[in-house]
Amino acid sequence: MLQRSGKKKPQSKAVKRPSRRNKLREQELLAVSDAPPLSLEQEIGKEIRRIRSSLDLTVAQLGGMAGITPGMLSKIENGSISPSLSTLSSLARALNISVRGFFAESGERRDCSFVKAGKGSRIDRRGTKVGHQYNMLVNSLAGDIGVEPFLVTLKKDALPYPNFRHKGVEFIYMLSGKVRYRHRDAGYILEPGDSLFFDASSKHGPEELIEVPMQYLSIIIYPHQ
Repeated sequence: MLQRSGKKKPQSKAVKRPSRRNKLREQELLAVSDAPPLSLEQEIGKEIRRIRSSLDLTVAQLGGMAGITPGMLSKIENGSISPSLSTLSSLARALNISVRGFFAESGERRDCSFVKAGKGSRIDRRGTKVGHQYNMLVNSLAGDIGVEPFLVTLKKDALPYPNFRHKGVEFIYMLSGKVRYRHRDAGYILEPGDSLFFDASSKHGPEELIEVPMQYLSIIIYPHQ
């Protein structure tokens, strides 16, 4: 009669398999590392699209302002053609920036922006009416988040316009004057020292100009695409 040995057979250790989440993360990292660097044309096109979108302009609108066809502008933004210096100059004038601004994010790292008093770029946003003046207080920094601080001045001949819409969120801080500011279905009376923070994808803007001229800070924050 056979006797069983007292020794137990060693059990094999279970192999720990990576979770589905870790696998997806590894695939994402490999995809990023394998992605080829953007060409100069693609970098310029990406920056033009970013600035156009931040101003809530369509391809047709910016093309009309710059004197180029929407088809050509689409090719420039996609990086499929190399724009001439004269074309870049026309786009820069339409966007109220210098040609150098198209190379800001691809050609240099910006961790700081300093603008002297009264030197901010003059910007004409889509839908802006008579008497609305926007001065951008900083130049764009590289990164995933776009931040655009404006000093907004509404002059005595300014007209109400509560129909602005654009991506991101917006913060308003009233400096002088008095206004009823509309956001969606509500109106808010803003006087010096008052602030308003809201989703900018809904209709908004000065609905009733109670005391003009007036000034307020407008800070728009949105993700870069």
